[in-house]
Amino acid sequence: MKFEKICVIGLGYIGLPTASTFATHGLQVVGVDINPHVLHTLRSGGLHIHEPGLRTLVQAAIGSGNLKISETPETADAFIIAVPTPFYDDKRADLRAVQSAAEQIVACLQPGNLVVLESTSPPLTTVNVVAPILERSGLKAGIDFHLAYTPERVLPGQILRELIENARVIGGIDAASTQAGRDLYATFVRGEIVMTDATTAEMVKLMENTYRDVNIAIANEFSHLAERFGIDVWEAIAIANRHPRVNILRPGPGVGGHCISVDPWFLVEAAPDLTPLIHTARQVNDRQPVHVTGMVREAFGLEKDAALQGRRIAALGLAYKPDVDDLRESPAVEVVHLLSRAGAQVVAYEPFKPQPELPGVHAVSSLEEAVQDAELLLLLVGHQVLRQQDPYLLAQATPARLAVDTVNGWSTQDWSKAGFQLFRLGVGRAERRWNTSTTVSR
Repeated sequence: MKFEKICVIGLGYIGLPTASTFATHGLQVVGVDINPHVLHTLRSGGLHIHEPGLRTLVQAAIGSGNLKISETPETADAFIIAVPTPFYDDKRADLRAVQSAAEQIVACLQPGNLVVLESTSPPLTTVNVVAPILERSGLKAGIDFHLAYTPERVLPGQILRELIENARVIGGIDAASTQAGRDLYATFVRGEIVMTDATTAEMVKLMENTYRDVNIAIANEFSHLAERFGIDVWEAIAIANRHPRVNILRPGPGVGGHCISVDPWFLVEAAPDLTPLIHTARQVNDRQPVHVTGMVREAFGLEKDAALQGRRIAALGLAYKPDVDDLRESPAVEVVHLLSRAGAQVVAYEPFKPQPELPGVHAVSSLEEAVQDAELLLLLVGHQVLRQQDPYLLAQATPARLAVDTVNGWSTQDWSKAGFQLFRLGVGRAERRWNTSTTVSR
């Protein structure tokens, strides 16, 4: 199947790179978004998200005349839905953006078109949610138009490379839809294109992220055990991973982002009776921000549930992972909220997004401003720029002499020499080791 013009609905972390990549590979692309800020920024030559190389790609796509930014879809050969799929407070998938995007396509849908859902969704969304909406056009899915699902499988910070080089899974509602999807993405994908059915493709994406979530949960539980037993979990993990069939992941302040922290809930929602392990892993990881606030209380010498009234804390890093500006579902943000609700005066600094618009978060645009009045420094994200901070220079810039490291980014020896008392997630206090009845004395 040949494609000359496509319409990409949703110009976020996946939609914008996808639209721009298609455009630079010769297709006419209409990029659609309903956010006025996104539309204005792109039309003004700016960029609303941070991703290495993306600015150059977008400018090339728009400059070529192949990428047009619009508020509404237009008739095209293919439509790609790449909108967010968050969840409600009760962890049910919020598919309103997917439904709205499908409804926008109805008026433009023509016989022979291809519609692709890229948004991560619960199993059967393509068949049971998207298809019925599109069929309001009077056309029948699998007969009059093609319909497929393909999950994005890219890593923030490496999206442009992985979009092209990673294996791509295409799942259609029938064989012809799968082939049409393959033909479209073969425009730029150099990795293997794996063809299956739509529901399997949906399941694959959820399985990948759920697998990682469960493994992070056991790493977080190991960190709790290490604290109780008075050992260093990072050392223990490094030793355990010498086993040829063991690969324990890294513990941390929680799990964030729009994939790993969200996708497992879609499986729990779809089959709660079959997912006790997945459900428990999600609960373990969701509780990590509470654990971190407990570490902060311990650093101040306070009891478990004591208030932090008036304590001045510099929270370093707000993104959900190192060296990106993506704050979606970030556990660091949740930690800041918890500390603030406990009465602390928290000043946050995110080097990749110096002025984030986050309700309830007091963020500043420089590290110096964040630490200048702090009593405690809290490392929440392992950004390279934060991990490499010189503790001796920081000691001159802040009155704080307490530090909490939740990502194994700072050296106890170096920070101690600089005059700080450093508390590290997953590392038991020496005095605690000899007081616990579960530890055998040496």
